[in-house]
Amino acid sequence: MVKFEYAKGRIIESLQFISDEMKEFDTEYANKTWKEYEEDKKIQKIIERTIENILTALIEVSGSILTQEGIIVENYADALGKCAKLFKLTEEEQQSIEKLASIRNRLAHRYLNLKWQVINMYKTNCNLIKELLTSILKREEDTRRIIC
Repeated sequence: MVKFEYAKGRIIESLQFISDEMKEFDTEYANKTWKEYEEDKKIQKIIERTIENILTALIEVSGSILTQEGIIVENYADALGKCAKLFKLTEEEQQSIEKLASIRNRLAHRYLNLKWQVINMYKTNCNLIKELLTSILKREEDTRRIIC
């Protein structure tokens, strides 16, 4: 089997990207109402794309970490759930994290009638995402210290 090694520093760069996107969402879009969202196509696109970017990057990071650990996954939800498990989130939190894969898919594949519910589901799970990101960042920093 070919040994996989994610480019050194790439996970931390991806975590920074996710963090920046989440901050932008929190400051610019989190308080938008259904009416504001419904009436402004530009805001719709920005909100949807920001959440999609966050979740896609989170899936990429999760998959990379699991590959480094030799953990096989079957799909995006499995990658998020197993990554959450690796970082010792509760079973309930693992299940919530897994559901974020379907949110990402709904946005990426443009399921129009579900977008506002998807946005609210993302907002509900923001703190859980931040908890996972913090755990991943700590792991990466610890790994970097050991190597250096």
